[in-house]
Amino acid sequence: MMNATRMFGIATAVACAAAACAAKPPAERMDRSKLLIGAYCLQANAKTDAHVKAIHDCGVDFIIGLPASDRATLDLFAKNGVGAIVNGVVPGWWGGNGERAGKMREVNPPEKYAAGAAAFKDHPAIWAVDIGDEPSALDFPYYGDVVRQLNKAIPGMPLYLNLYPNYASVAQNTGKQTINQLGTKTYAEHIAAYCRDVPLDYISYDFYPYTAPAGLNRFISKMYDNFIVVANACRSTKRSFWYIPQVNSRGGLPPTSENRLRFQANAALSFGAEAITWACWCKGWWTNNVLDSAGKQTEQYGKLKRVNAELKTIGPQYMRFRNVATWFVGFAPDYPRRPSLPFPDAREGASGIHASNGAQLLVGEMVARNAACTDRAFYVTAADDPTDEHSAKFEVVFDFKGKSVEAFGGNGTIPVSRRADGSCAVPIASCQGVLIVVKN
Repeated sequence: MMNATRMFGIATAVACAAAACAAKPPAERMDRSKLLIGAYCLQANAKTDAHVKAIHDCGVDFIIGLPASDRATLDLFAKNGVGAIVNGVVPGWWGGNGERAGKMREVNPPEKYAAGAAAFKDHPAIWAVDIGDEPSALDFPYYGDVVRQLNKAIPGMPLYLNLYPNYASVAQNTGKQTINQLGTKTYAEHIAAYCRDVPLDYISYDFYPYTAPAGLNRFISKMYDNFIVVANACRSTKRSFWYIPQVNSRGGLPPTSENRLRFQANAALSFGAEAITWACWCKGWWTNNVLDSAGKQTEQYGKLKRVNAELKTIGPQYMRFRNVATWFVGFAPDYPRRPSLPFPDAREGASGIHASNGAQLLVGEMVARNAACTDRAFYVTAADDPTDEHSAKFEVVFDFKGKSVEAFGGNGTIPVSRRADGSCAVPIASCQGVLIVVKN
């Protein structure tokens, strides 16, 4: 039995943590000036103080899927510095296979949202309220109404909505995929409809590239297509980009390797992602999650902790900048199904960012968020081995015509070396990311 002094100490710590956060409005609890890392799902047997501390220690900032009524776990979240995107406040909605597309207003009329908002009780660990997952574009106009209604009913409370990936079914699918999940003829139209109808300042979607051994390279190409559509929409509408990769694996497949985790996250950063939300922390779908069904850590915990630590290290420098373009360097003309895009020599005096061994690179071009700063940056991901089958070490080579350059990676500052031809280089390995900052 725990003694009274120990019990009082825990209660005081929780109360103090709650009091420290209580003065902050909800929007400030989720500090979006930082690169955020989240995860999905927290099962009932993984809600002890030790479990919540392990979430924080793994570099996870928030969990999606905790009931707003679970005040005891929210107290532990506040104590350990973990945020929650909660459900159970308003009616849930999942697009599923598309059978209910366009029926959200009928199933969940405005009065249900009004009742949920009226009964809602805030908590310092609540960062946002979950309002749905993967809706059809046919429901986007009503989602716009819902967002406006909730913004008035629970002002200042961020709202969370996640979208389909581009492999969801569309109108022209044939065979067994006869139901249109997206509610549009193309994925680009789906994203455009969201931006038109839903007044949220981010786009969040999930894409799980390692779901089938056969045709994996084709699916990686499709992942790039998804990045392009969403990143372009975020740039043009000034929205933030949130991406959900997989830490788990589909039934029957081996655990996702550390380098596969690393590649998903770094590739997203090359397209400007500002939040990485892993699926899944506990059992939600599929297998080999971070915790098993007994609430014990699997081998995925250590992998994720190392990758998250790298993201946390590079995050402060990365978030000084915002993405304005992404270039495919060293890709074959037909992969990913578009002409190869050599890095443009004319931009800011850059002459051909490339890999020393000709490897494929994703080069995210960035400008400073602070308008008074003229520094530029490039987030480079080594995209030569996304399947983690033949990892290599090489260099990223560039020449910024005598300008001062700094480089940062998952372990901190990276030395920049000068080559015999006057160009510069920094080391990189397959699936890793490097941030190159050009000082002006």
